[in-house]
Amino acid sequence: MVIHDISLPISETLVVWPGDPAIHITQPSHLDKGDKATVSRLDMGAHTGTHVDAPCHFIRGGLGIDSLDLNTLVGPVSVVEASTNGNLSADLLKGLAIPPRTQRVLFRTRNSELWSRGERSFSKDFVGITADGAQWLVDFGMRLVGVDYLSVAPFGQSVPTHQTLLHAGVIIVEGLNLSEVQAGIYTLVCLPLKLVGIDGSPARSILIEENPD
Repeated sequence: MVIHDISLPISETLVVWPGDPAIHITQPSHLDKGDKATVSRLDMGAHTGTHVDAPCHFIRGGLGIDSLDLNTLVGPVSVVEASTNGNLSADLLKGLAIPPRTQRVLFRTRNSELWSRGERSFSKDFVGITADGAQWLVDFGMRLVGVDYLSVAPFGQSVPTHQTLLHAGVIIVEGLNLSEVQAGIYTLVCLPLKLVGIDGSPARSILIEENPD
């Protein structure tokens, strides 16, 4: 068994979505200062790094992150290669190698190259899923969709894609780093913090590969 960590490392140099809170990490007490213990304080947005969106992020009255079904966040997942410079539309998704009856999918796009290069600035031309692509995934029967940049939707087109997926009960995972992962079938474990009523949460996400060659 091999475990692939597909989470972004959180530090003050990590890229955040424009307008979101910057990451600030302080240590009010530290052993090196003679304190009894080291205690760190984290100041950052709920959608920092690898994170899960809750319905209330885009749907008034929607569920918070603490109400998401853990059975959806853990289970078999298809990592699908999407080698394209354009966004993931319905027509493009139809041509990808998504196995029948897939309920969880992670799209590995050119976005992951940004993480592998260690880019420190936000990129507006990342690959996202269009509104009709989101509807296609809903019609396919997806329960979870993950992407390798900070939004499932193309820049400037956030609302339609998010609302289509979240209204249908599809869990959205954003900010994955799939640069070291090959297309294939894995077991996904993606656990956000149990923050009551909150619109999202960072999550430690891993892929488990059984009996690798």
